[in-house]
Amino acid sequence: MVKNHFNQIIPDVEKSLHTSLTQGLNDDQVKKRREKYGNNAIASKKKTSMFMRFVDQFKDFMIIVLIIAALLSGVVAHEWTDAAIIMIVVILNAVLGVFQETRSEEAIDALKKMSTPNAHVRRNGTVLEIPSTEVVPGDIVLLEAGDVVPADLRLTVAKSLKIEESALTGESVPVDKSNETLQDKKVALADQINMAFSSTNVTYGRGEGIVIGTGMHTEVGKIATMLNNTDETDTPLKQNLNQLGKILTIMILAICAIVFVVGLITKRGTEPTDKLVIDMFLVAVSLAVAAIPEGLPAIVTIILALGTQTMATHKAIVRKLPAVETLGATDIICSDKTGTLTQNKMTVEKIYYRGRTHGTDHEVHADNPAILSMILANDTKIENGGNLLGDPTETSLIQYAFDQNIDVQNLLRNHPRIQEVPFDSERKLMSTINKYGDKYYVAVKGAPDQLLKRVTSVSINGQVSPITDEQKQDILAANQNMAKKALRVLGLAYKIVDKTYNDPTTDNVEQDLIFAGLVGMIDPERPEAKEAIKEAHSAGIRTVMITGDFQVTAQAIAERLGILKLGQDKRVITGAQLDELSDDYFKKHVSDYSVYARVSPEHKVRIVKAWQANDKIVAMTGDGVNDAPSLKQADIGIGMGITGTEVSKGASDMVLADDNFATIVEAVKQGRKVFSNIQKSILYLMSCNVGEVLTVFMMTMLGWDILAPVQLLWINLVTDTLPAIALGVEPVEDGVMKRKPRGKKSNFFSGGVASSIIYQGILESVLVLGAYLIGLKIGPHVNNPVMQHGDGLTMAFLTLGLIQLFHAFNSKYIHQSIFRKETFAKKWFNWAILISALVMACVELPFMTRFFDVTELNGQQWSVVLGAGVCMIIIVEIVKFFERKVGKE
Repeated sequence: MVKNHFNQIIPDVEKSLHTSLTQGLNDDQVKKRREKYGNNAIASKKKTSMFMRFVDQFKDFMIIVLIIAALLSGVVAHEWTDAAIIMIVVILNAVLGVFQETRSEEAIDALKKMSTPNAHVRRNGTVLEIPSTEVVPGDIVLLEAGDVVPADLRLTVAKSLKIEESALTGESVPVDKSNETLQDKKVALADQINMAFSSTNVTYGRGEGIVIGTGMHTEVGKIATMLNNTDETDTPLKQNLNQLGKILTIMILAICAIVFVVGLITKRGTEPTDKLVIDMFLVAVSLAVAAIPEGLPAIVTIILALGTQTMATHKAIVRKLPAVETLGATDIICSDKTGTLTQNKMTVEKIYYRGRTHGTDHEVHADNPAILSMILANDTKIENGGNLLGDPTETSLIQYAFDQNIDVQNLLRNHPRIQEVPFDSERKLMSTINKYGDKYYVAVKGAPDQLLKRVTSVSINGQVSPITDEQKQDILAANQNMAKKALRVLGLAYKIVDKTYNDPTTDNVEQDLIFAGLVGMIDPERPEAKEAIKEAHSAGIRTVMITGDFQVTAQAIAERLGILKLGQDKRVITGAQLDELSDDYFKKHVSDYSVYARVSPEHKVRIVKAWQANDKIVAMTGDGVNDAPSLKQADIGIGMGITGTEVSKGASDMVLADDNFATIVEAVKQGRKVFSNIQKSILYLMSCNVGEVLTVFMMTMLGWDILAPVQLLWINLVTDTLPAIALGVEPVEDGVMKRKPRGKKSNFFSGGVASSIIYQGILESVLVLGAYLIGLKIGPHVNNPVMQHGDGLTMAFLTLGLIQLFHAFNSKYIHQSIFRKETFAKKWFNWAILISALVMACVELPFMTRFFDVTELNGQQWSVVLGAGVCMIIIVEIVKFFERKVGKE
């Protein structure tokens, strides 16, 4: 099939597709073309089965490490309980992952559902109604108001034809179509006025066209191809967890190997060699299991799941769990204009009459000729409930009259339409002849420049007088002022005649008109969007506007929203200008542009990729079919729940239930909270695990008694669960939206977390080893060498467990002091620590001491254990104080 049919004359298109405008295709041609091109439907790539999605959950590096740890715990160490717990965590994590992602590939299915069930085509010289799936290239398709275009067409007839293309091109108002041949070789999709595209809607008039593309060869099909070929980008969360898993594995294996070898050397001769090898291997395996935070994937999943619930209460529906955290890392929000930053509803903003421009708060009466002309020269249908059906521009005029408390329906009844001259894209005017007492009122509306050519008089304060050149210049100046503010301007005129016309045409109806006024309309910005953009800016997040509208409209809306300052024309670029830039140049200069106008789906993907090439995390909002590829390409795609197509929702990671841009900012806040809480949980878990590893390592190196595998696993089981989850549900910290985005290269160890893990782990180990040494010197068994070592190990065991619970309070704030009322305000956190402490201390119950091989401690020994926990808090607080002094936070 030939490309660029928009700049081919109609006979050439007819010839290249071997068809006939008058006869259409014959049956033989249809059969051959269906065999060649297949059904007029969207193809989709093979879906991943539920089983394979479940298997894919186990490909994460951290999960693989946990599975190996579980196998070693069970098979080698015979700790089947701990092995079972690890596997339950792993399987639960996989199930939750599959549950969240079962609908992530619905975009192509939604594209399939968009096609109209029937189409009117001319075949064998006869007009037939057939299923749209049976349309083939070369078919002659007939269109009328209410139809959905079944395939891509080169228009051959366009009678007052208007097609609503916002879902495909982003154009906010229906496009006036024509059959004229375009001369330029490159024309943006939104400017191809002689083309009709599959799945768009005919809102006015009628037309005919030759099918030049079906199925995957349509513009919608191109989007489906882009969706199929778009690689899923790894979220920062996945990248961070994979990185964490690799670092942990290398470190832990190295330390365990050292512990095993050193243990064999230092304890040689104390017991038979074969028994010593087994014992030290069990210690090494237990240490590995203790060091790996096996609860981390489950805790992260729980934190993310709770985050999705919180976001849902704020009207943000998260479809994929990692998207919660990704939002918090967002650097750039690439936002579609129509329906996202604006209301997707044309609204009258200015009206000009009697030489002055007025706002919508100015009262206008029903007898004003401007009001009468905009109501009568209007095809809007008013339903009983007051709903308005019709062209968005015309419905905005009726809504304006409603807002002026004018009884429109009564006015229409008193002035019924008798004749009309329908709108035509060439003359750009529409006229109606309505009953007006014993006379007739000719109401005219259309393009101001075309209207003024037919105006000879002007009405001022009810007096009609010939229009002067000065008055015409004033009208043109008012028109230009409105246009500069991106208003779509219509001229209004009228005249009163004694009788109707035998043959109403532009030559007799639209002559000798009386100028009534101008009306300026716009798709206005959402009231809350400007404040949301301001808040995003304070959080270091840049908003970039992308639209299919014209440059002047895009720039004006961007200025009103605060995306651009007045006069920043160089920050606005069109799709055609973008095509002239090389990929390398654009990647280097993408930050120069804040507004993109007249863009195609390919442009949107290119913009997202350019920002990503600069290591920026990009969120993309959109509601149309044309947004789907860029929504999928972005780090997080945000669809619109109300105005959004099913295609855009299916390609999104998150859907806004209220289509409110401000909801994105609230979701970012929640995303930042989620990351902060995961970071707190990791700080807590990792510093505790470092403490455990160092404790066993130093005990081995010094030739001391070593904590038993069952003791290490018990500590891990008790302290790694409830406290870590409790940290994960901490409320949003003050000032979280005053921080800059953390950056793509940051990870869970950024912001001083890594150094905190190291020094706090060392501190924990030192305090535990100190408790062990003190345990050898105090208590009732000082003179009993066997029991004396038992006391020391028991104190080390309990100190290592309970000190971690004290440390959980430290972890509530990475750099800030915990001495504030908010620290103890969360009852769930307090209960989590209390329950964990009681479970940890239960090893001292008489029937438990033998199982854990511990002694019963007296009051003096318990005071040392608890004192170590208090010391942990005090020393960490002192370090935090100096960190704040040097500005580390």
